[in-house]
Amino acid sequence: MTGAPPRGFPEAEFRARLARAQALMAEEGLAALFLTTEPEIRYFTGYLTRFWESPTRPWFLLVPATGDPVAVIPAIGAHLMGQSWLSDIRTWQSPDYADDGIGLLAETIAELIPAGGHIGTPSGHETHLRMPLADWGRLQNALGSRQMTSDAGILRRLRLVKSQAEIDKIRAACAVADRAFTRVPEIAAPREPLERVFRRFQALCLEEGADWVGYLAGGAGPGGYGDVISPASERPLAEGDVLMLDTGVVRDGYYCDFDRNYAVGAPTPEVETAYARLLAASDAAFDLAAPGRTAAELFHAMDAHLPGGAGGGRLGHGLGMQLTEWPSLIPADETVLEPGMVLTLEPGIELTPGRIMVHEENVVITETGADYLSTPAPRTLPRLGG
Repeated sequence: MTGAPPRGFPEAEFRARLARAQALMAEEGLAALFLTTEPEIRYFTGYLTRFWESPTRPWFLLVPATGDPVAVIPAIGAHLMGQSWLSDIRTWQSPDYADDGIGLLAETIAELIPAGGHIGTPSGHETHLRMPLADWGRLQNALGSRQMTSDAGILRRLRLVKSQAEIDKIRAACAVADRAFTRVPEIAAPREPLERVFRRFQALCLEEGADWVGYLAGGAGPGGYGDVISPASERPLAEGDVLMLDTGVVRDGYYCDFDRNYAVGAPTPEVETAYARLLAASDAAFDLAAPGRTAAELFHAMDAHLPGGAGGGRLGHGLGMQLTEWPSLIPADETVLEPGMVLTLEPGIELTPGRIMVHEENVVITETGADYLSTPAPRTLPRLGG
């Protein structure tokens, strides 16, 4: 893809992440981090594979307070992990119903972590433990005087602020979706079934350079749509509909996440007004977004432009290796914005009971304000058909 950043990261990127993590671990008195989920393991290793779709095998990474991370993984992943910057990769044959890696993991912990050491694992909101609960109990029983504890939010803090190399990858994913959205008139018109529009839009994304389409939702209906998370129906597009497509394409392991609205035929004045208000709300948050502001302030900046308010729903979120990340743009989120944070701005309006419109853009916080990663939507609602 012309102008896209190189695939992967240099070793220096991972060493910088490790250094930041170990500095925070020292502050919190942690002897190691214990990681089990795809984004956390990939953050430190670059280990990118769709094989995570299979729930059968667990995967483990230990990040010690000093020294390099150690991977404890099923043997099926050894070749791919061996292409990463890690040198210490320990494997077992999985699935093993008697001992699916816990014995090897316990031996590795005993070797790397001193007695009495605290081992942090992500434990807060938007985290989960990707291993059988029974095995988690067996592991804790095998630790001796070592203790599993929270990671004190270290992984969240690390991933919240992206490096320039990460931002470039998100920008490249946005460019893929931008190009696909400009081609929507090729695939969407009155009488075209919505499910076919969805399939063909995914094909456009792949043609334009996506590695895969990790997320596609949307809707279509007269004067708006019912929600923003539904799969496509067989219903054909009709004059007077508003079509919305919301996509998260993946390129080199990083997501975009934004939508575009289209009028099928001539839009009603109510739809045009709603679209203008959505853009005004997004503009207000964009203009406000800068280091020192908070996620809650961006919420209120958008909410002020939405008739009836947002009803308590969030109006955007973080973005990166996952489609949605910390923070949430809600009144209760006082996360302070910093340069390098990547966010979505996602205001929504209810036109009539059961009919809504939503608009979404992707931005990055810089030293002086915000910068668009997605190309801003047209100021006038695009039309399909007559």
